[in-house]
Amino acid sequence: MLLSDQDIVQALDLGKIKVDPFPDFSTQLGSCSIDFHLGNIFRVFEHSKYSHIDLRSNFSINELMRKVSVADGEAFTIQPGDFVLAATRETLELSDDIMGRLEGRSSLARIGIIVHSTAGLFDPGWVGTATLELGNLGRMPVKLYPGDRICAFTFHQLSSPVKVPYKKKSGNKYAGQIEPEGSRFSNDFQ
Repeated sequence: MLLSDQDIVQALDLGKIKVDPFPDFSTQLGSCSIDFHLGNIFRVFEHSKYSHIDLRSNFSINELMRKVSVADGEAFTIQPGDFVLAATRETLELSDDIMGRLEGRSSLARIGIIVHSTAGLFDPGWVGTATLELGNLGRMPVKLYPGDRICAFTFHQLSSPVKVPYKKKSGNKYAGQIEPEGSRFSNDFQ
């Protein structure tokens, strides 16, 4: 069941969904979603230093990406064809019987900005900031500002709590992240 605005408020009151900082309902609460804001940290690929990514090699994503910090009031310009990682300003924590889904915003999509490629599912028991997979599919550079509403979360009530929530799952890769995290795909082969 997809949660409505009333259900989201109730889940927040009960602590089944936790958002920090707490959302301003007048600007962030939609009919069935909560808007999240863009954070200040971006990770960009160092494509001029590396010719490829070998998913089966034991690579350090930190070597392949450069961290860029953008102050409030300043812009991060995403060029056409670029792909960068960013994170939400808010931290999200989900109970063991609620899942979240990260959704793009239509206003950004209409100028070519996507906020996630495929990683839109947030398992029950998730805790941390959401890493955004930002891409510019348009033909013009776009300036993104930390603090702007960048995405929305919808929430689904599960029929029962999961046996193993994400934060307790052996080998979870991203629980507790506070900045945009690069791929840990190579961990799958260790």
